[in-house]
Amino acid sequence: MKHLFIGTAIAALTAGLAHAETWKMSADAPDGNYLTQNIRAFADDVARLSDGALEIDVVSNSVLLKRPELKRGVQRGIVPIGEVLISALGNEDAVYSADAVPLLATTFDEARALWEASRPIYEEKLAEDGLVLLFAAPWPPQGVYMNQEVTDAASFEGVKFRAYNPSTARLAELLGAVPATIATSEISQAFSTGVINGMITSPSTGVDSQAWDFVSHYYDVQAFLPKNMVIVNKGAYDGLSEEVKTALQEAAELAETRGFEMAEEATGEATNTMADNGMNVLPTPEGLASDFETIAATMRTEWLEQAGEEGQKIVDAMN
Repeated sequence: MKHLFIGTAIAALTAGLAHAETWKMSADAPDGNYLTQNIRAFADDVARLSDGALEIDVVSNSVLLKRPELKRGVQRGIVPIGEVLISALGNEDAVYSADAVPLLATTFDEARALWEASRPIYEEKLAEDGLVLLFAAPWPPQGVYMNQEVTDAASFEGVKFRAYNPSTARLAELLGAVPATIATSEISQAFSTGVINGMITSPSTGVDSQAWDFVSHYYDVQAFLPKNMVIVNKGAYDGLSEEVKTALQEAAELAETRGFEMAEEATGEATNTMADNGMNVLPTPEGLASDFETIAATMRTEWLEQAGEEGQKIVDAMN
């Protein structure tokens, strides 16, 4: 009887282990960034809610797949799950650039409204590509980093300006700057070697890259709030039991709520960190604010032309 009990227990344990699954996940930001911290908490929630049936091994800082490779990599199953900057897909379809249109959404409440308006469209598009959308989380409002005082758009004439998606490249052009596509992990080197001497990005990225080592001025333009989204290979998703799918979706809902909360908190903390390290943290100069309004109007018109009915549907849903 004793041997029978032990044998039954071992068989039950083996069966449980056979059904456990581990997914490698490519996360976008470095370990210290709140977005990655949120992803790790999401992975913990998945393991907890699925009773260990699904484990997610998070690899940060785009080590597994770079931003331009992420969506295709998840489609092909190189990794079953990954995180990507939504607006990085703007060359594929302009509608993905919604949250990088300047002044379309400049607060966290507006960013959430924009996400709620755009999410159904993204879900449909991603489903056509064999992907499942789980959740999104925002970056802080984007500001301008320069190594000299800025007054208006003329201050950017000829400046080599970092771009990280189609929208920031177009913004640089309209400012009179010269766009250069630079990955987040390469920002410090690009500044130190003169490849760029200006950029627009979040306070969190400013801290991640220790911007105070190479620029002196940060202007809190609050141009837009880009978001990262987490996507899953549909084949991998469909292979999960209904119980594990439910756990994954519940963990995603928790992560989205937590991600927005963490982003708000991180905005103030990161901005203060830059000031504490000697950067001039300043509001938008009047001249630049006026020029930005003009540029934003141009870019919104261009985006609506490119995104068509879907873009208009998003804008209408926000109003």
